[in-house]
Amino acid sequence: MKHWLHRIGQVSVVLLTTASLAMAEEAGHAAGTTAASMGGNATWFFVACVVSAAFGLGLAAFGGGLGQGNAISKAVEGIARQPEASGPIQTAMIIGISFIESLTIYALVVALILLFANPFIGYFVK
Repeated sequence: MKHWLHRIGQVSVVLLTTASLAMAEEAGHAAGTTAASMGGNATWFFVACVVSAAFGLGLAAFGGGLGQGNAISKAVEGIARQPEASGPIQTAMIIGISFIESLTIYALVVALILLFANPFIGYFVK
């Protein structure tokens, strides 16, 4: 199992790097300039933004999935021990899962800001 997870991680890094380099070149061409005319920092800035957005979103999704799985398993255990308390346990579980999911959505919003409306672009691309 660990071997497959390691292999999936390697393939993900290769695909992410290739995609980020392609996106950086496309961003330069779409703006009417090339990365060389914008300076070397532009290409690396776009690559860093894509990699950090993908890594942050992946980490948030992984953590959210673990948190939701843990919350659901504990709620099911609680309902199995006390079936008459299933209503309040289920309500608390749904509220907790919505809070966990909102954190993952916040990470998605930050990733989209990094990719499309980056406030730091003025510092790196001149």
